[in-house]
Amino acid sequence: MEGPYKYIRDGNGKVTRVIRIGTRKSQLARIQTDSVAEQLKGLYPDVRLEIIGMTTTGDKILDTALSKIGEKSLFTKELETALERNEVDLVVHSLKDLPTALPPGFTIGAVLKRENPHDAVVLHPRNLGKSLNSLPDKSVIGTSSLRRAAQLKKRFPHLEFKDIRGNLNTRLKKLDEKDDFAAIILAAAGLSRMGWESRVGQILDPEDCLYAVGQGALAIEVRARDKDIVEMVSVLHDPETVLRCIAERAFLRQLEGGCSVPVAVHTEVKECQLYLTGAVFSLDGSNSLKDTMQTSVASDSEGEEQVDERSQRVGVTANNVPGPAQDAAEKLGLDMANLLLSKGAKEILTVARQLNDAR
Repeated sequence: MEGPYKYIRDGNGKVTRVIRIGTRKSQLARIQTDSVAEQLKGLYPDVRLEIIGMTTTGDKILDTALSKIGEKSLFTKELETALERNEVDLVVHSLKDLPTALPPGFTIGAVLKRENPHDAVVLHPRNLGKSLNSLPDKSVIGTSSLRRAAQLKKRFPHLEFKDIRGNLNTRLKKLDEKDDFAAIILAAAGLSRMGWESRVGQILDPEDCLYAVGQGALAIEVRARDKDIVEMVSVLHDPETVLRCIAERAFLRQLEGGCSVPVAVHTEVKECQLYLTGAVFSLDGSNSLKDTMQTSVASDSEGEEQVDERSQRVGVTANNVPGPAQDAAEKLGLDMANLLLSKGAKEILTVARQLNDAR
């Protein structure tokens, strides 16, 4: 068996291809990857799966705020290198870690059904039963996200915000074992996947805090040329999540936002209409632009059978989701970004970037 793939022969001489899945080594990443492996195993019982854990730059640099490192692919680069070298066949990511432009030769072959995309407040045990609103003046809230800090500073001016880094386990430890923080803000989806829902003191609704592009969704990154793997993982696509995330990613790409600027979204699909709320903020939240637009993502039943010819939209290949609906979602994201840019979003983001670099 030539070629870059790995095969094994069982006792009966049957040859099986081994699909190697790359993942970060953190507990959350492993839980997410195991859940994807389980779904694939259920769909393809004959395929052998092997999980390969790796440490990424983002996992190593723990003393610097993410937005200061200025690298968009902090948590993905090493995994993509392994994909490029044929050391793994697919990689499981949190979609929000994936830049809107992937390196050439890669594509997102599946966007799985989104969990709760909102942010959650995890309180220090002494503050149990409180909310951000009822915490005492000058309480310190831990978050490493400029997006969260910008929105919450404006909404809760009596609170103070400080960076907190590390994986979920590390952050919870820092919260519980020291008295530095009154509460920390984390993605609800991660807490739920870890089985830590009981720690959620409050879920932040869109009025308090819009979420990050792609938050709550898992993505499977593959080599675009591996048609069989693209095909294999594509059954895991959740059509509604695909459309929402294409719109969100198109919005972010057009704004040229990354980790180092506060950009936030909210999307929903209701009765074949896709709604996108997009926003940009200054670092302290005092200056912001926010708007909502909608588009129809209804697909006529005639078109259902057509194979989508345009392979990628903002890095996503979803041939089993009607092309016109994907185009509409992408256009919605672009239109939303252009609307905010016409109102001065560029200036807000440029200042935010400069201030952040100077911090």
